[in-house]
Amino acid sequence: MRYLLLGAGLQGTAIAWDLLRQVEDTVALTVVDRDPAALSRLAERLQHDPRLVLHRGDVEDPVPLAPLFAAASVAISAVNYWLNDELTALAIAQCTHFLDLGGNNAIVARQFARDHAARQAGVTVVPDTGLAPGLAGILGWHLAQSLDRCETVRLRVGGLPLDPHPPLNYQLVFAVQGLINEYIEECLVIREGEIRTVPGLSELATLVFPPPFGELEAFQTSGGTSTLPQSLHGRVRNLDYKTIRYRGHCEQIRLLRDLGLTSSEPIAVDGAWVAPRNLLAQRFEAVLPREGDDVVLLLAEAEGFTAAGAGGSPPRARRETIRIIDRNDPTTGLSAMTRMTGFPAAIIARMLAAGEVSAPGAVPQETIIPAEKLLAALAQRGVRIERWQSDPALPNPGPAQ
Repeated sequence: MRYLLLGAGLQGTAIAWDLLRQVEDTVALTVVDRDPAALSRLAERLQHDPRLVLHRGDVEDPVPLAPLFAAASVAISAVNYWLNDELTALAIAQCTHFLDLGGNNAIVARQFARDHAARQAGVTVVPDTGLAPGLAGILGWHLAQSLDRCETVRLRVGGLPLDPHPPLNYQLVFAVQGLINEYIEECLVIREGEIRTVPGLSELATLVFPPPFGELEAFQTSGGTSTLPQSLHGRVRNLDYKTIRYRGHCEQIRLLRDLGLTSSEPIAVDGAWVAPRNLLAQRFEAVLPREGDDVVLLLAEAEGFTAAGAGGSPPRARRETIRIIDRNDPTTGLSAMTRMTGFPAAIIARMLAAGEVSAPGAVPQETIIPAEKLLAALAQRGVRIERWQSDPALPNPGPAQ
């Protein structure tokens, strides 16, 4: 198995670690990044594994990239989301399977517009792998299919510092521009059977996780469902995705938005033109920590009915729940967010390389990735997965002890 990885940042490091330390049949992994320091750090982290090939280059330059794509079974993008459409086109041209960490609905739509070309090339393109979008959508689909009639799917995901500090009780775990997009862009939902949009930072609610977390908040953010609303349209009546944060975070981000600091429209400040969003991104980068112990919280629920039983007994209402609480790993030095984003992407890349998933075209991952196999692979990597069934008319009790 030969892989091409674009980007040697936080998520790229976790993907590289997994492909070289967890995937036994990896023959070669080529990593491209324009930052020599990032490549050097990756080589040190992986103890200069002889299968690791480092290539300093710009992923926006297709000329040197083309032969690297052609030599790989699968290419994985861990770079900024706005580059993924052009990288998809390059992968198709070189007949290389392609997946990315995505996170932007408009870019993903462009990638899906290349479905016909990907089919003709015999290439599988899987946008939006990772955590959310990614694993969360796969689990939402999986739980919905486990019911004979599914009414509601709820997905709640968040990456949090274990030791939160003001001003936002948050630490940066991925690209700051992507974070701002999630807060301010429209969010796809299914309401009463119809696909609709709701504003980011809306529909604030509370939820409870086991100690030490207790009561947290969740609110609408963009991109977390990816293609799931389209895939489940006509199959469920209601679907939504919300991001989990410590209480009070949503109101703070709303204030920044209402002050105009998330706007990309330049304004004049002391004779210079400044985009407030760029200033906000710079301040996030300067003030919010990137280091420290972290946790990923995931709660996926589907509610509906089982089929009528023997003897004509009526369908039974049921709630299916999967919960994941994953912490950073001090042994490997990987944060919880990089584990839960990078590991699913690496596992799916291996499935594509091995031919375990064969679906030419640009395809929604939830419809082709075997959820049980993905969960089993995550469990092998030390991710604890809890599952239980309950009555949707009652509060969710948690797993049986």
